[in-house]
Order: sequence, then structure tokens, then C-alpha cells
Amino acid sequence: MRDLVIQVLLKFSKKTIGIEELETFLPLTDMSYEQFAKLVLSLEEEGILEMVKSHGRNMRTPSLAYSYRIQTKLLKQDLHQEIFKLRLQLHPSIELDQYFKIDPSNWKDDLPYIYKIHDYIEKNGLPEYEVPAPERSVELVGDEKWIDEKQGKELLERIGLLSAMKVIPVSDPIMFAVNPATITNQNHLHLIVENKTTFQALMHTLPETSFTTLIYGSGNRIIKSIEQFERQLPIANAQHTFFYFGDIDRSGIFIWYRLNEKKKVHPYIPFYRGCLEKAPLEGKSNQRFDQEALLRFLPFFTKEESDKLQSMLAEGKYFPQEVLKTKELQEIWRQNHGVE
Repeated sequence: MRDLVIQVLLKFSKKTIGIEELETFLPLTDMSYEQFAKLVLSLEEEGILEMVKSHGRNMRTPSLAYSYRIQTKLLKQDLHQEIFKLRLQLHPSIELDQYFKIDPSNWKDDLPYIYKIHDYIEKNGLPEYEVPAPERSVELVGDEKWIDEKQGKELLERIGLLSAMKVIPVSDPIMFAVNPATITNQNHLHLIVENKTTFQALMHTLPETSFTTLIYGSGNRIIKSIEQFERQLPIANAQHTFFYFGDIDRSGIFIWYRLNEKKKVHPYIPFYRGCLEKAPLEGKSNQRFDQEALLRFLPFFTKEESDKLQSMLAEGKYFPQEVLKTKELQEIWRQNHGVE
């Protein structure tokens, strides 16, 4: 029960807690008032709970304060000692430093899985070859969904083992066309387009450019499927540069932003400039707005272009990729091979 109280106090957002508030978080049906009071008084003696004197104490026996200040540093001191102690017992490849910095509740939630990972490494050593995430999940914790769907990937990142566990992410394959003339190059350019119409319009022009691939992003799917790229196009010692062209609306910009967090991706400015020369359409005022995504996107444009983009989006207007007709797309790509 003491551990439960500690967890409640660590998660409590305020600096003080009323005794009645504390009671509501605990399963007191199996606990008498005397037992509860004894537990609270022990935390008083340890200095973890400090009485708010101006609020007084109740008249029950044993008597408890109506309100307590929570001494968070002392609470975390116990946790840190536990982490230090366990670090000496676990396999040295398991890193625990992140748990000194993040919400203490993560420690209790993660600990059963950390023990399982320790047992796996002690028995098998670190993996020597890659396997899909569900297979590795079963090996580690007995749950095929753990890595991809139950925060297992985040835990492995916290303990510094995501790369060492050699996990192949499970995601849809990337759909792309290849320019065979560039395969032997060392430096490779890749253009990702959001929509199928644009992909089909540009596919036949690919051999006339210096790009190695034309990739169909399929909206948000590219954010996950980009993880498969090097596996699907395994060119040794290659340097890859990625460009992106999507709808000029809040959703399209947000897809680029999320994708750019995974793998550095430049907006393909010639296509975007071609759109900005057209008249925008109306009808996207209800889309999700992400200010950070827009702030990262705008610096690729001139001041005049940036002002036009912001004004247009604020009015609920947008440019679908389809405002550029097939012949326009093809001609722009022929004339601009990627790097301005």
C-alpha cells in the first residue's frame, strides 16, 4: 500500500494534497482508518508529507492533518536509489539514465518489461540478425503487438536498445518507380509526391531527370513506410537526398513536417512555386492546423511567397497538386532537376 501512495503522490499535479483527496485515490475498502492514518503518519515522519499548519488537524484518532505539502524531492530520492541499485543487477547494455529525467510513473510501468529484456539478453545475448517487430516482440515479452502497438518501441529507445534489437518495422511497402540510368551513381535524388494523380503524371518523365526514384507517398502512409526505403533499394555506399511535393494545405504541410522528422526531406520548390502562380481553391477551413509545421515549412520560400501562403491558409484556401496539369508538371521537372 505504501508503494501505491507513493505513486499517487508522484503523479499528483499540485504541491499540496488534502487528506480527503488522498483517500479517494486509494482502495480503502480493505483498509481501516487506523491503518490508513498509520501509513500517512509514517510519511509525515519521513518528511515526504509535511503538514500545512494553517489548515489544522482532524479530531480522529490517530489525528491527521487536513492538508499536506508533498516533498517531491524526497519521493524521487527513493526512486533514484532504486534505479541505482537495479542498474548494478541488470545487463550492462540496458541504460537507465532516462528514468532520472522523465515521469516516475514510467519506471513502474516499464520495470516488468525491463526484467524480461534482461532475461532475454542473459539467455540469448543481443540479436545477430534482423527480424520483423512482431517476432522480436514475442521473443522479448511474449506479446506480438508490444513493440508496434503497446509502447515497446519507446521503451527500447529509453533503455538504448532499439537499434541493438535489430527490429524490422512492420509497415506498408513504399511504391516507387526507378530510373535505371542513375542506379550506379553514388548520390541519389528521390522525389516523393503525395497523390496518385501526380505520381502517374510524372512517372514517364522520370528517365529524363537526374532523379533515381519517384515515390508515391499515398498521403500519411509515407510517414511510416519511409522506414522501408533502404531495404527496398539497397544501394551500397549511396548518399540519398529526398524531396517532397504535396497539397498546399494544412494537411499536406503537416505530412511533410512529420516525414521530415523521420528523414530529412526538402520541399520540392519548383512544383510549389508553380502552384503559387495559380488561383487557390476554397474549402479547407476545417483542417487541423499545426503552427510548428507551418513555421518549419515557410523558410523554404521567399518573403513574398511566405506571406501569400500564410494569407491563403488563414482564409481557408488551398492548392491541390492537381492545379498543375500533367504537361506543366512534366515540363517543370525536366527543367529543374532537384537542387536549386
